[in-house]
Amino acid sequence: MTIKQAMVLAAGLGTRMRPITDTIPKPLVKIDGKAMIDYSLDSLAEAGVEKVVVNVHHHADQMLDHLASYKSLEIIISDERERLMNNGGGLAKGLKLLPPGEVFVTNADLFWIGERPDAPSNLRRLAGFFNVKDMDMAMLCVKLEDTTGHNGKNDFNMAMNGGLTRFAETGPNPVVYAGAIAMHTSFLDDAPADAFNLNLYFDKAIARGRLYGTVLEGHWLTVGTPEAIGEAEETIRRYRTFA
Repeated sequence: MTIKQAMVLAAGLGTRMRPITDTIPKPLVKIDGKAMIDYSLDSLAEAGVEKVVVNVHHHADQMLDHLASYKSLEIIISDERERLMNNGGGLAKGLKLLPPGEVFVTNADLFWIGERPDAPSNLRRLAGFFNVKDMDMAMLCVKLEDTTGHNGKNDFNMAMNGGLTRFAETGPNPVVYAGAIAMHTSFLDDAPADAFNLNLYFDKAIARGRLYGTVLEGHWLTVGTPEAIGEAEETIRRYRTFA
């Protein structure tokens, strides 16, 4: 299955990235010469996505200018300048701008490197893994040892069939949520109109036994502070050397 629409969550304030984000939105901070959001957009375009909603708030004018220059996807803006909606509320609002159907959800400040060029990409594999009959959400996950810039905490335990439950030390196969989801838009049809955290729907899917995950290929990066930029760029250089 090819998923042809997506939403990129990009409206956060980037407070931990200050003072850089005093003058630039976090998704436009460059890592190895490339704006962070472009890593996400490029991955979506490669996976066959055609239309993407991006929400904006902090330094929204800069985001609008940058997105207008991105030509590989049709980009629709979900404007949160008047009120931030948190990740859940922002997603629920943005999905209303897309027709019902399967959709990717990604974050503008999380990305991965090191996929094999001779194999399906992580998002293509995630789309193939997602089964709306059995799953509310399918998440891209990563082993803690394959992360850079992360806080060192696991998020979920993954069963042999990919089923996810909240992390417990005694549980099997601990993994970190890698910031990419495949789902059907209808899963958020009953979402609150106000701001809320997407964890509400992670827990709903777990309670129904319908949260699943698959492990990404390569290495996952999150850049949350100015100091983390150099660490991420060094990891990218290391992977490029061994490619």
